[in-house]
Amino acid sequence: MTISDPIGDMLTRIRNAQQKQHPSVSIPSSKFKKFILDALQREGFISSYDVEKNKESNFEVLKVHLKYVHGSPVIREIKRISKPGRRIYSRFESLPRVLNGLGISIISTSKGILSDNEARDQKLGGEILCNIS
Repeated sequence: MTISDPIGDMLTRIRNAQQKQHPSVSIPSSKFKKFILDALQREGFISSYDVEKNKESNFEVLKVHLKYVHGSPVIREIKRISKPGRRIYSRFESLPRVLNGLGISIISTSKGILSDNEARDQKLGGEILCNIS
């Protein structure tokens, strides 16, 4: 099975695991996914993640430790914005605010993967990967 959108697959795995109240979820590893998880961890949407070796296939797997507050997931909604068939870009002046600042957008900029708040502070625009609230 080939996955045409590995970032969309990662977001779906996180969404499904949180709906089922799982403490963690395993995701196939890549540098780009690590950068996205770093941004989610900086903004407090996940507890942490570990890089583990898969025993059967010898590939690296990211084990994402999900975050809950009083039994309910911190991530209420996670939505892919820029897709492989349609890329969405934005200047830093017109970066969208998610739930009036309660949520974040993950932006791929020339300085790496940043949250919308970090991108605004550094005056950087880029590709809007996803919205998280």
